[in-house]
Amino acid sequence: MVNSTLVTTIYVNPIIGDDNHRGSHLKPYKSISQALAKQAAPMIIQLVPGIYSIDSGERFPLIIPQDVIIVGHEMTKGKDIIITGSGNYKSPLFGKQSITVLIQENGQLIGVTVTNNGVKGSAIWIESANAIVCNNTLRECGREAIFICGHAKPLITDNVFVKNANSGIVLTGHGKGEILRNVLEDSALGIAISGFAAPLIMDNKLSTNQISMVVSGNSCPVLRRNFMTANSQGGLFVSARGVPDLGNSQDPASNIFHQNQDFDIQNLTTRRIFSAGNQLNPSLIKGLVEIVIVAINKKNIAITNTSFSDIGEHWARDFIEALVSRGLVNGFPDGTFRPDLPMSRAQYAAIITKIFQPPKINFTSNFTDISPDFWANQAIAQATSMGFLYGFPDGSFRPRQNLTRIQAIISIVNGLKLSGGNTKVLLACSDRAQIPSYATSAVAIATQKMLISNYPDTSKLELLRDIKRGELAALVYQALVLEGKEKPIPSPYIVRPEEIEISSFSDLTGHWAEPFIRRLTSMNLTRGFIDGTYQPDKPMNRAQYADLIAVTFNPKPKRKVVDFSDVPKPFWAYSAIQMAVQGGFISGSYCTNPQGYNHCIFRPHAPLQRLQVLVSLADGLLLPIAHPDVMFCYTDYSKIPKYAQAAVAAATVKKIAVSFPNPKLLQPNKVATRAEVVAMVYQALVAIGRLQPINSNYIISTLNY
Repeated sequence: MVNSTLVTTIYVNPIIGDDNHRGSHLKPYKSISQALAKQAAPMIIQLVPGIYSIDSGERFPLIIPQDVIIVGHEMTKGKDIIITGSGNYKSPLFGKQSITVLIQENGQLIGVTVTNNGVKGSAIWIESANAIVCNNTLRECGREAIFICGHAKPLITDNVFVKNANSGIVLTGHGKGEILRNVLEDSALGIAISGFAAPLIMDNKLSTNQISMVVSGNSCPVLRRNFMTANSQGGLFVSARGVPDLGNSQDPASNIFHQNQDFDIQNLTTRRIFSAGNQLNPSLIKGLVEIVIVAINKKNIAITNTSFSDIGEHWARDFIEALVSRGLVNGFPDGTFRPDLPMSRAQYAAIITKIFQPPKINFTSNFTDISPDFWANQAIAQATSMGFLYGFPDGSFRPRQNLTRIQAIISIVNGLKLSGGNTKVLLACSDRAQIPSYATSAVAIATQKMLISNYPDTSKLELLRDIKRGELAALVYQALVLEGKEKPIPSPYIVRPEEIEISSFSDLTGHWAEPFIRRLTSMNLTRGFIDGTYQPDKPMNRAQYADLIAVTFNPKPKRKVVDFSDVPKPFWAYSAIQMAVQGGFISGSYCTNPQGYNHCIFRPHAPLQRLQVLVSLADGLLLPIAHPDVMFCYTDYSKIPKYAQAAVAAATVKKIAVSFPNPKLLQPNKVATRAEVVAMVYQALVAIGRLQPINSNYIISTLNY
């Protein structure tokens, strides 16, 4: 269940405001500093046009703390909302600095102009924080506009950088994050990357600087679709041990170098740089740069018949057809589906109750704007009783109001009672600044569960606009896939969570199961230990396995609740064990106590055998029966008990079994390690279409015998 959080909006007006006011719309504060000092996060600080400086009461640097958003006017990129000034900040990494704004974890700065014209002035400082800087103008700074350091992973998007003395953006340390769709002009350097930084730099325009971009230190930025033009010295300058990613034969970078004076790319290192799919002048390449031929992938487009005249080439066609064929959604009498038509809240309630079939109730809704004879009255009552929909504080439901994308996502997450979610998945969203704080958890959960489809750009969510009929079809179909009621439909527009930044453990480098563990860790499905290790070769017990099953598959109950005498309700894994048992993944056993009474035990601390993991996954996922000869791929097949042979065969055909170091040995009675269990659970997610395959020599294949 996702709970809404009340976010306070505070108003600041440097002209008519008063710092003795309460910060309301009618009685705004005079200074941003007062708003930051008097109010608690989470909050939005709304600025109006004016100059925010020492003269208006500002105390620099302004420190934007966690979950605080300062907003001016995005459409004009803060043209008339000017923050100017400088203050001392003692950086843990770089000592005393002269800065205007410090943005801390999850802080945001949107739609303002910032200037720091001190000799060594920086407009914005981001140190080891995930911050958002969006739709601003950053100009005329004495040093650079934005300085990013430490382990920062910010989103810097759609800003204008003009006439900054040294650089528009400096990124150093171990920083990552994304620098997208910015304009950087009239500076010595547009972007400077050093240290071990590895950001994604995409769709930026860097023009009329001395040099567009410098890559140095041990940095390895990924450069895609940038336009570097009319720079007085050159485009990309690489030194020290820097290694920019300029594409490969399968992934053209599509950067454009145009009308630069001395060089398009200059490589001063001794390492060769590979350039694939970039537009540049060969005569302006200096140093070791190799041009790579890009492979041309010709896709055959199949023309298929459809039951509607207007969805033949629509991206959501397969989702729509699947739901229509099952009688879950309908088109219009004229033979169209109208996939791009918005949907009202009442229409959504009717569809939800038909698809997810909440228990029928006898009462009607009590909303002030829903009459007893309203056509969707019963559907609205059912949908609200299950938590799919809610009314408004004034007692209304607003049935004719269009449903937005964010409302639909929250509805599915709440209605299906989904939980677990790693907010890191949102780093892939270029418009994540538009995600309200109350919806962050729901959007992360939906992304991680692969519910969200984005067309045409999977990096955008566009949460605040109305949802279309085709989009809703894709959303609810993916929810049915998650519940195991439908088979996955391949689509390039499904957001895949395994593409996000993944965690690091000190004992995983070079381990055979490293890619499996890292991907499930990035999805928040498995965790390491407090000492920074994962301990992949440590055994996993039954309680830990049940916890992994519950969070990964969220299984629906197939069995009755079982009271285990050795799993009391306060036990940490009680709920997970009940979910895994009721979902058919694992069972307990009966024994007789000294008094002669039978009781059921689970043995939560007992280790798992490899055989038990395979049987559990085959049973819980209801894998189809496979030919028993499949087991001959194992040289130790004679050790497989008769009761488990069908399950092992089914799991093997689905490529769920893994074995290290010999993929021909099942080792059924061996105690399963954490690495082996995670790898097999990952393979199970691949088998049901939720994740992409990992290339590993230790996945057991029926082709091996």
